[in-house]
Amino acid sequence: MGLDAAEDRILTLPNIVTVARLCLLPVFVWLLLGRGDRAAAAWVLAVIGVTDWVDGYLARHLDQVSTAGKVLDPIADRLVFIVGVGAILYDGAVPAGVAVITIAREVLVAATFLVLTGLGASRIDVTWWGKAGTFALMCAFPLFLWGHSTVSWHRAAEGLAWVFAIPGLVLSVGSLALYVPLGRRALADGRAARRLAEAGL
Repeated sequence: MGLDAAEDRILTLPNIVTVARLCLLPVFVWLLLGRGDRAAAAWVLAVIGVTDWVDGYLARHLDQVSTAGKVLDPIADRLVFIVGVGAILYDGAVPAGVAVITIAREVLVAATFLVLTGLGASRIDVTWWGKAGTFALMCAFPLFLWGHSTVSWHRAAEGLAWVFAIPGLVLSVGSLALYVPLGRRALADGRAARRLAEAGL
């Protein structure tokens, strides 16, 4: 199978894991807002966070990196943060500032992605700083939930939540500056590719 054909695959194990992660999101919201079970919701959110790492690991080590996965995975991340963190904010188990900054960042990234795509930009890869920020925040939010639940270690959980939340916010917000030149380059590359295609080259 050639490189282009391999990247065009849709039904791959990493993509299945990503879809499963998305399917867990409504379960999380139901447990948190429907059942009021913060501890159980935290476990589901933790699983969602782990599978975010798992699908990337599988894609690299099974040589199943695909175009669909490169699009689907960041979309899943945006939805998890916007919907998941929004639910936690509504529940009151996270400091409002942490949640609002996180959601605002994700909405900005999603809107910028849509605008750049509409303008013909090529795909933008996620930076290491953005990935590190995402990882830290995906650790922080389940801990905030456990910190506001009835588990015996809730005080330790809340303290650990801040250990991950502060660097997570710094990395996530700071990474936005790195996307400015990347976005410009992607826009230039996309327009150049379109001109070549129109010229039949």
